[in-house]
Amino acid sequence: MRELRTARGMSLRVLAEQAGVSATLLSQVERGVTEPSLTTLRRLAGVFGESIASLFEDPAAPSVWISRPGERTTLGAPNGQIRYERLTPGNGQLEVLRAVLAPGEVSSEDLWSHPSLECAYVVAGTLTVEFERVTHSVAAGESITFDSSQPHRYRNTSGAPAEIVLAINPPTP
Repeated sequence: MRELRTARGMSLRVLAEQAGVSATLLSQVERGVTEPSLTTLRRLAGVFGESIASLFEDPAAPSVWISRPGERTTLGAPNGQIRYERLTPGNGQLEVLRAVLAPGEVSSEDLWSHPSLECAYVVAGTLTVEFERVTHSVAAGESITFDSSQPHRYRNTSGAPAEIVLAINPPTP
């Protein structure tokens, strides 16, 4: 984010004002003190006229990258109900995320869309996927793939946690 901001000659205050967030939050994000929510990432990407994936691009990303628990970058969904762990490096070509939805959690309050193809694999539990106002139940060991430019969201309507792995291409979580 700092590279995009400075390349455009923007101060933290100007970027914060245009994105509708505080300069303090952006400073903390740039310093690695806090991680932005997906809502904040979408706002920042919009200001830059870029995809969310561009905020994670790292030209020096290694050709082999091992994702280890406790070392992964996380993304928070709107309203902070779900956190995604990034399983892929920031090369902007593929996004693979892991999440655990507690009983009653949703990926977003409302159905939303983004221009990608999305595949969700259920590792444990049962996931309820709302796609174009139709509900699909996906159990452990099953996956669902759909055009995410159509309104959708994930819910856990069961009494046990649901662990999922998402692949999103192109990356626009």
